[in-house]
Amino acid sequence: MTHWEKLLDRWSKAALLDVPTIERIRAYERDRESSQGLRWPVVLALAFGAIMLAAGVLLFVAAHWDNLSPTQRFLLVLLMVAVFHVAGAMVAERFHGMAMALHGIGTATLGAGIFLTGQIFNLQEHWPTGVLMWAAGAGLGWLLLRDPVQATLFALLGPAWMCSEWDEIMGRFYDAAPFRILASGILLLAIVYFTCLTNTRRNPLRIALAWIGGIAVIPATIALAAEGRDWYYRTELMPSRLLALGWIVAIIVPLAIAALLRGKEARIYCVAAIWIVALSTVSATRSESLVFYAWHELGGYFLCALGAAGLVWWGVHEKRRERINLGVAGFTLTIIVFYFSEVMDKLGRSASLMGAGLLFLLVGWFMEKTRRKLVAKVRTAIA
Repeated sequence: MTHWEKLLDRWSKAALLDVPTIERIRAYERDRESSQGLRWPVVLALAFGAIMLAAGVLLFVAAHWDNLSPTQRFLLVLLMVAVFHVAGAMVAERFHGMAMALHGIGTATLGAGIFLTGQIFNLQEHWPTGVLMWAAGAGLGWLLLRDPVQATLFALLGPAWMCSEWDEIMGRFYDAAPFRILASGILLLAIVYFTCLTNTRRNPLRIALAWIGGIAVIPATIALAAEGRDWYYRTELMPSRLLALGWIVAIIVPLAIAALLRGKEARIYCVAAIWIVALSTVSATRSESLVFYAWHELGGYFLCALGAAGLVWWGVHEKRRERINLGVAGFTLTIIVFYFSEVMDKLGRSASLMGAGLLFLLVGWFMEKTRRKLVAKVRTAIA
């Protein structure tokens, strides 16, 4: 709900305006918002234009890099970062969308400038510090511009810095546990981003975060569920204090972000965190017991199916169709992977192919039928 809608509801409850006047105000404000907002072809044009322009600038710099002196290289790096922000400031009053795109290019080239500067002066420093400086630049841009593009870059670069720091730490050990912690944190943050968009909380930043989270959820789940098999004979383990610190950061930071994005509704993410920790134990199980062996072999499929069903329920509960669609896709993928991994190699060649064909047909029909019913239910509830 926007600010003017909240005010309109307050005045309506106070009986300061009659119903026809309220409807005229609401129609006027919605028409004004639609006329001022960017249509999706314009958004796509600005996004692709910004990406191609940034790529072209970086290629131009790379092509002439060897022919420049260190001083010329450093000046070129400074110019590359500054010119886009200056151009964005110049067009801000005339075309706000273009200004956001140019400022976004400026912040993107800031990362290249930071690492190129380190190369120019042969700085042998801790490389995640460069990511931290880049994230700080995006955060500063967000504070100054209140720009969803800068906020999205900060939402990506902040976790990227934490992941790079953890990658440096776990590179000194040959243990699977640090990777499970990294994958768990990424998966929980992806779920937080994907589900931050609700019917009452909707803005460009939340839409961007929902896209980022939606793209990352399934790959992060696969990485966490399938990890750990290649580490069995490694013996150099990470100290317990570092493992405890890693788990605390991997769980608490996404939950804190969820609290900022969803407020009191963030309690449900504790259930997601418990599910992720349980999923991380599947690849970590090492025991001769039949129960633990079955958990190691089949627990991942059970938990992935349970998580997909939970996401579908969440979508129905909060009337969000994208969660239903992704949950159905995850459930279908779990069944298919289970068939090819656990069933197909136990059948003959012709039987396995026929079974795969029937599985695809039946699962596709049933899941699409279920998805349509749930989406129709959500549409009816919203209407």
